[in-house]
Order: sequence, then structure tokens, then C-alpha cells
Amino acid sequence: MMRTIAVADSKMATFAKKNFMGLNCGIIGLANSGKTTIFNCMSNTKAQITNFAFSSNKSNVAIVNVPDDRLYVLEKLVKAAKVVHAAVEIVDIPGLTKGSSKGEGVGNSFLSDIRQTDAIIHVIRCFDDENLPHIEGSVNAVRDKEIIDLELQINDLDLIDRKLVKTEKLAKTGDKEAKRAFDVLTHYKNHLESFQSARTLDVSAEDRKLVRDLCLLTEKPVIYVCNVDDASAVNGNAYVDQLKEAVKNENTEVLVIAGKLEAEIAELETIEDRMIFLNDVGLSEPGVNKLIKSAFHLLNLRTFYTAGPKEAKAWTIKAGMTAPQASGVIHSDLERGFIRAEVMKYNDFVTLGSEHACKEAGKFNVEGKNYIVEEGDIMHIRFNV
Repeated sequence: MMRTIAVADSKMATFAKKNFMGLNCGIIGLANSGKTTIFNCMSNTKAQITNFAFSSNKSNVAIVNVPDDRLYVLEKLVKAAKVVHAAVEIVDIPGLTKGSSKGEGVGNSFLSDIRQTDAIIHVIRCFDDENLPHIEGSVNAVRDKEIIDLELQINDLDLIDRKLVKTEKLAKTGDKEAKRAFDVLTHYKNHLESFQSARTLDVSAEDRKLVRDLCLLTEKPVIYVCNVDDASAVNGNAYVDQLKEAVKNENTEVLVIAGKLEAEIAELETIEDRMIFLNDVGLSEPGVNKLIKSAFHLLNLRTFYTAGPKEAKAWTIKAGMTAPQASGVIHSDLERGFIRAEVMKYNDFVTLGSEHACKEAGKFNVEGKNYIVEEGDIMHIRFNV
């Protein structure tokens, strides 16, 4: 018998997978950069904050809801009993320092924690505070970025050198694949030795596959977060401008967040109080909301929706997933028995106001197994198991 699922039938409620893809972003930065403050604003996990470097000896992990106003619009249109957000995993990694790759400070064990992440949020101190001493003695955003970059590059270079030794032996036997791998690894080695990160190396996708097993730290996509003082929350400051200039040729994003201010906002109990606070300082939404959404997209994740009387729910998928694969995020039975997906675009549904109106306007599409799910699709899954 063919079944359809649009929202929370009993099977989905019982067997639905965690509403994230098992991918995560690691928050890194020099000690006393304010990254744990920002982590606490993003999550309900209140990690310890001190004025002392190397006071933390473990990474903190939180599953963070992705802010999405579209869910509340859907909630009203379908009269849903609740909303369920998409989520992303964030890992707060203890502060690094110059020499971390050689065991200084918290040591290089936390570089291993970074290696387990899929993308990096690099928090850089862009504020002065005499009560919070800078580990390098002064505030310099570009220098701080370069310190962290160098530590990660040194670690990556060590891995490349080890693999080169093994690959060179095979290449000398006449193995063509080993020779190609040796050339690619040498290209990476030269790039890293020029104080450049692996992500900026101009190589083909096929060549990048040859180093994928190394999980290079500097290969990971990155967002830079400038942690500023309250007065710089809207327009940034000279430290921010210097960092933006330094990374202008990188394919990246630079966000400005006043960590201390965001922490005060997060302590307010109601959304109304938070909005009043934000408006008073000239912000339209918390900076950490932008950061969470940016982290979601940095991981190459996308959202589709199911919506009905029981709930309006955002589901997390990887960009490029087909309709059956996206169905499997809800439950494996849906992917195994997939027949078709009935799809409405979010904007069409909101503009027209109902599924019936979408059908009348020709905006209700039936898609098969090869359909690539797009951001914001509202889907009904037909399946038979």
C-alpha cells in the first residue's frame, strides 16, 4: 500500500533521525579571544569563562538550533502545534597559542579536536580590555590570525612530509599513481612552506582527493569572527578593517560580533526584551544568529520542510541530495520505499497561502528519484514498504 508522509505520523515521530547531518563546526582562536563567550551565546551550554589563558582542558560541544523565521510563517499557515528547527553541532576548542603544534599551552592534542571538525569558525580578538590581558601583549587581529594559521600549517606540513616519504618509495618503483600523488603532495608541501593554507591552493578536485585521508586542518572551510567591543557592534573598528584587508583574497566571510554584548542579550528572558535591547544598539538581530546560519551554509547544508497540523519542521540535508536521499533523513523506510515527492516552493506556498492554491496555480510539482532538493522546498513523500 502506498503511503504519504507530510509531517509527524507516528512512525516519523518514533524513528526520526537527529535533525542534523552529523557535521560540525569547531570554534578556534587564541586564548582570551572571547570564543567561549560566543559559544555560550550560540548554545545553552554554559562553558566556563576566565581571564586566564589555558584554563580549559577540554572541548565543549553543543547542538545549536538554526534560526529560521520561515518556520514561524509555516506554523501560522498550517496551524501547526509546534515548530522544530534544523540544527548544527558546534565544538568550542580550548584556546591555542604560538607553539601549539609543538605542545605549547594546551598542547597539540586539541589540534586533533580541530581535525575531527568539518569547518572552522576562527574567532579573533578585536577589542581592547586592560582587565583581560592579551596573550601576545597587544591586540593585533592580523598577527593573531597568522599565529593560528602557522600552527595549523606546521601540523599539516608534518602530515604531508610523512606521506611524501611513503609515496616516494612507491614512485621510484615506477608506480604511475604514486608518481602523480608524489607530485601533488610536493605541490601542497611547497604551498604550506610558503605560509599559505591548503584551502587556497589551486588544484583540481581529483588532486584534492589524494590528500583527503590526511584531513588537513588548513583545508577546512573557515569563517572569521571579529569579536569587538560594544561600541563597535554595528560598524566594526580599525582592527576589523585590518583583518578584512588581510583576507580579501580568501573565499571566506568576515562577521563582526560583540561577544560581551551578545552575552548580555542572551541573558534576557523574552524575545521582546531582546529586540528592544538590539534596537537600542542599532542591531536588527543577534550577531550569533548570523553566525549560526553562516556555519550551517559553511558546512554545505541545506533545509527542506515538512508542514502539517502536528508540526512545521526543518530538515537538514547536504546540498545536492536527491529526493530519496532527503527522504532518508526523515526515516530510512522513506528512502527505501520512495515513490515520488510532491514539492512546493516556500515562496509560492507563502504567497498563495495553501496547498490547494498552489495546485490551482500549477505550483505543486511531482518529482521523481532524480530530483535535487532545493533550499526551502516543502515536501510530501509518497512511499511504499
